[in-house]
Amino acid sequence: MQHILEELERKRAAARLGGGQKRIDAQHAKGKLTARERLELLLDEDSFEEWDMFVEHRCTDFGMAHTKIPGDGVVTGYGTINGRLVFVFSQDFTVFGGALSEAHAEKICKIMDQAMKVGAPVIGLNDSGGARIQEGVASLGGYAEVFQRNVLASGVIPQISLIMGPCAGGAVYSPAMTDFIFMVKDSSYMFVTGPEVVKTVTHEDVTAEQLGGATTHTTKSGVADLAFDNDVEALLMLRRFFNYLPLNNRDKPPVRPSGDAPDRLIPSLDTLVPENPNKPYDIKEAILKVVDDGDFFELQPDYAQNIVIGFGRMDGHTVGFVANQPLVLAGCLDIKSSIKAARFVRFCDAFNIPVVTFVDVPGFMPGTSQEYGGIIKHGAKLLYAYAEATVPKITIITRKAYGGAYDVMASKHLRGDVNLAWPNAEIAVMGAKGAVEIIFREDKSDPAKLAAREAEYKARFANPFVAGARGFIDDVIQPHETRKRICRSLAMLKDKKLDNPWRKHGNIPL
Repeated sequence: MQHILEELERKRAAARLGGGQKRIDAQHAKGKLTARERLELLLDEDSFEEWDMFVEHRCTDFGMAHTKIPGDGVVTGYGTINGRLVFVFSQDFTVFGGALSEAHAEKICKIMDQAMKVGAPVIGLNDSGGARIQEGVASLGGYAEVFQRNVLASGVIPQISLIMGPCAGGAVYSPAMTDFIFMVKDSSYMFVTGPEVVKTVTHEDVTAEQLGGATTHTTKSGVADLAFDNDVEALLMLRRFFNYLPLNNRDKPPVRPSGDAPDRLIPSLDTLVPENPNKPYDIKEAILKVVDDGDFFELQPDYAQNIVIGFGRMDGHTVGFVANQPLVLAGCLDIKSSIKAARFVRFCDAFNIPVVTFVDVPGFMPGTSQEYGGIIKHGAKLLYAYAEATVPKITIITRKAYGGAYDVMASKHLRGDVNLAWPNAEIAVMGAKGAVEIIFREDKSDPAKLAAREAEYKARFANPFVAGARGFIDDVIQPHETRKRICRSLAMLKDKKLDNPWRKHGNIPL
């Protein structure tokens, strides 16, 4: 028996060593942690249960039969984050550059299947050179098996990807189908084709960082949600982020009791919105003052900044926030912001997270670039997401809500549950100046007459009471009582039940 135990321990030690000390040192020299070190930081101490430590690849071509390493380049299993179950896989760059083989893919598929059975999230730590070329189509088949599971798990269990190294070619499509993608600055990148291929085909000279680095994907493409400075920060922030999410689509989001009173008044909100309707202000200030303990986890902060999305807590309960940002493009909705918010609203709806929407929107962004880019179809994505959502929806109009953008931003007509407005809110087809120039175009030559008409239009429509008279606004509230009213509304809506008509699935305007 003793020699069997010694053999077991020898195999475990070989698996833990991955590609060997030399490659581990090379990983550390790049400022990167190893696959196992990452899991130690991510998961609660001594909670990790590893599966398939002894799995090896089955390839015999190109001399691969003589280079087999236990675990085959990925560490898989389950553990807990703050006591809550999560399944994980962590690719090991020290073993064949983390390249995905058939056996490597089978390990990932196994924990994804188990996560679906027990209803727990999956977190993938990606650090891979892509498909293992020596295996040819077998490795491509492995990717497709993972993709299929990503799709089946979508909307059933949360899926999070943390890109901690290279992620290229077919490898990028698994993270792309997960709910959230986080990256590490200067050490992670994602692209379908690398710089060399780009140069050959399009003659563009571009570095890996420019083509698919963390900054590129968090500012230009919107592929990634957040970028962190190093592995340690990324893993600790991922632990914090995990605390907002339910384990599955039948579970309720976690509750974290807070000493922050739900009926707390916020006098400074009374002066947040400037008297000049064209002057900007920071809507994040409203969110930070409203949420429990000023704790707001913003997503995609550097992409489509004219809309703000993220998670906070109200009276201990997780809430998704969507807000127009008057500081950027006057808070207009454009292609990027519509897609950004639509995907977030759909995630919240899939996982029973109420959505609170702060509205200050002058309309959709005009211009040929927007029209040619398909603003009609992309703007409809946000409309579709809000209309389809059955979770509690609370809307606060802080200033402007003009035109079709008023409809889109969780209006009462899209089954908004509680729609409130601050006293200075303007709900109209368009701003007074534009409306008057259309209605009274014959008075354009008389500025005084036009000014009088504008004042008349403002007095008639530049307030929330016309909408209130029709029941499109449930109440006009003082800004300082915003937190109290949201918390009360959420408490009232906690047992809300609303079902969409049966269908296989809708056809969102992709």
